[in-house]
Amino acid sequence: MKPAVSLQRRLSIGLTAGIALLWIIAAIVASLAAREELNETFDSGLEETAQRILPLAVLEIVNREEDGRSQRIAALQPHKEHLTYLVRDKQGKILMQSHDADPAIFNRFPLEGFTDTATHRIYTASALRETLFIEVAERLEHRREAALEAALALFWPLLVLIPLSLLGSWLFVRFSLRSILVYRGAIEARGAGDLSPIRAVQLPAEIDPLARAVNHLLERLRRALDAERSFTANSAHELRTPLAATLAQVQRLHSEAPEGKLRERAAQIEKSLRELARLSEKLMQLAKAEGGSLLPETPQNLLPLLRHVVDELSRSNTAARLALQLPATDTVLASIDADAFAILLRNLIENALKHGAASQPVEIALSADALLRITNAGPVVPAAVLAQLTGRFVRGGSVAEGSGLGLAIAATIARGVGASLALASPATGRADGFEVSVQFTRA
Repeated sequence: MKPAVSLQRRLSIGLTAGIALLWIIAAIVASLAAREELNETFDSGLEETAQRILPLAVLEIVNREEDGRSQRIAALQPHKEHLTYLVRDKQGKILMQSHDADPAIFNRFPLEGFTDTATHRIYTASALRETLFIEVAERLEHRREAALEAALALFWPLLVLIPLSLLGSWLFVRFSLRSILVYRGAIEARGAGDLSPIRAVQLPAEIDPLARAVNHLLERLRRALDAERSFTANSAHELRTPLAATLAQVQRLHSEAPEGKLRERAAQIEKSLRELARLSEKLMQLAKAEGGSLLPETPQNLLPLLRHVVDELSRSNTAARLALQLPATDTVLASIDADAFAILLRNLIENALKHGAASQPVEIALSADALLRITNAGPVVPAAVLAQLTGRFVRGGSVAEGSGLGLAIAATIARGVGASLALASPATGRADGFEVSVQFTRA
C-alpha cells in the first residue's frame, strides 16, 4: 500500500512549483521582449553613429590633398571596439576606416540600410549623391551576450525565490491547517474504547462535514456496541440466579437419588450447569472488557492486586501450583482499573492452570517496568494455532475443559488500556511451554 502523502507537503510543493513556473514563463516573455528592445536600441545606435561620423568623414575626405588615399583612424588609447566602420566610394574602395575594422566582415559593395552577415549587423548610409558610403558594423555576439545577461538577471532570483516560496508556503499551509492537525491529534490521543464525539473547532468548510459524519458514525457505533454489551451482560446476569437455583436442586437430587443411572444423569446435569455458570461469568467479564471504565482516574499499584489474586486462587483451588516472582520495588504503577486487572490476571492464570502440564508450576512474574509474564509447561503450540488463540471461543489442541474466552477477554482488556499482549510458544528460554506477556503502560 502506498504511504499517504502529507496534504501540507503536497500544497507547499504545488504552490512553490506553480510560482516558479509562472516566474519562468514571465521571465521568458520578458527576455524575448527585452531582446527585441535591445535590438531596436542597438540598431538605433548603429544608425546614430553612422549619421554622426559620416559628415566628419566627408569633410575630411573632400579636404584631402591626395585623392583616393586610404586612411585608418588611430585610437586615442587601447580599447575594445563594439562598433567598427568603413567609408568607401561607390566602387567599394576604402577611403577611411576605424582602427580595428576588418574589411572582410563587410559586404563586397555598399548596400544602404540594415544588412546581416553570419557574424555582424551592418548599417550603411550615403552622402554626396551616393558617391560616399559609411558602413557601421556590430558583432551579433555582442547582442546575444547583452540579451543573455538580461535573461539571467530575470532568472537568477529563482535561486532565492524557490526556497523562500517553499518555506513561506509550508508555514502558511501549516498555519491554515492547524485546526485539522488539532483534530487529527484528538483522534490519535483517544483510546480504542472511546467512542465519544470528537470535538472539532474551526475546521475548514471542506473538512467540517466529514467531521460531523465521523461523529454521527461514532454515535451509531456506540449505540450498537452498548446494545450488544447490555444484552450480553443482562443475559449473563439474569442467568446467574436461575442457574444457581437449578444447580442447588440438581445437587439435592444427586444426593437423594439412589445409586444407578438416575444419579449419573444428575451428575451430568450438574456438570453441564457448572459449565453454563462459568460461561455466564465469562460473558459478564467480556462485557466489562468491551465496555468503558478500564482506565482509572489515578494509576494503580499492580503489586498488591497481583498478590491478592494469586492468594485467592491458591486458597480456592488446592491444586493450584503458582510460583510468584515480584520485583524488588514496592510500587509498580500502571494505567489500568483494579477490577479489569484482576479479571485479566485471573483469566490468564486459569488458562495456564487448565492447559499447562499438571506436574509443573505456573510461573507468574511482574517486572519493575510493568511487564507481566505468565508461563506454563506443556507441548509447543503450532504458530498457526497461536495466532488465533485470542479470538472468541477459540481453543487450542488441549482436551481441558473451557469456553475459549479467557485469552479473548485478556486481549480485549489489554487493547482497552493501551497495553500490548503477546503469546509465545515455546516459552522464552525454554524448549516447550506457553507464555503470555502483557506490557502495561507505566504511569
